[in-house]
Parts: sequence; C-alpha cells; structure tokens
Amino acid sequence: MHIEPFEIRIPDSALQDLRERLARTRFPDEIPGSGWGYGTELAYMRELVAYWKDRYDWRAAEARLNALPQFRARVGGLDVHLIHVRGKGPKPLPLVMTHGWPGSVTEFLDVIGPLTDPGANGGDPADAFDLVLPTMPGYGFSGHPTEPGMDPERIAALW
Repeated sequence: MHIEPFEIRIPDSALQDLRERLARTRFPDEIPGSGWGYGTELAYMRELVAYWKDRYDWRAAEARLNALPQFRARVGGLDVHLIHVRGKGPKPLPLVMTHGWPGSVTEFLDVIGPLTDPGANGGDPADAFDLVLPTMPGYGFSGHPTEPGMDPERIAALW
C-alpha cells in the first residue's frame, strides 16, 4: 500500500470562486407558513448560505486540520485521505473511526485528544488509542469512486 503525507492547501482563487457562487444563489419562493413542511425552510437556507459566504473561516479550519498528521493512501484502487494520530500510552489500541453520510473527519476533531492522550485529559494513559480517521471515498480529500457500489459494506472492506 502506498502512503504519503498530505497537507490541505486550498487556493485563494477556489475560495473566492465559492463566495461568488454563493452570492449568486437564486432562492426559490416559499409557501407562506410552510416552514420545513416542503424541505428546508427558506430563512434557514438563506442564513446557511450567508454563513458560508461571509463568516466561515476556511483558513482557520484548514490550519486546525493541517496541525494533525494527514496522509493519502492508495486503498482498493482509490486515494483515501486519512488522519493518523498515535496514542500516548503504554500500549495504544488501534481504532478506526469512520464518519457517516453526509459527514467528514472534522466530526472527530474534539475527541482526538481525549482518545489518543487520555492522561492529558483526566484519564488513564493505559486507555490510549492509535486513531485512524479515514475520509470516505467521494468525500473531502479522498478520491471519488468511478463505478457504483461504494456502500457501507464495501467501505468497511476497504478499511
């Protein structure tokens, strides 16, 4: 298996393009008083688009991820992005954590420290884990499947 270090480096031009596309969002009409009855509430969707366009700090998120050991590995014919944090304890137990649909490895950022270094987080160092946090195919920085059938069973077999 080929494994290489990985660092996130999104060009400023890509972020600017995203902000411009969000600014051009054409929102649909909404039936008065329908709320969430016919899908996402329009007011919520407008706020969500405004957040991603004007307030989300991609560079801070990028820096937080880049502070972790990231890799890309060739697995089952796909390039899979993963975070691998070694545990700090006498005998860390390997643990693979997989995000769901939709989702990303960012869901696990707040538990990495407690799981890999329980001694520094009020726990017993003997409870440490070596964490492997792969990004599912088709998500984030992993490669995209080119054929159907990338279901939970197939992903589990890849891991």
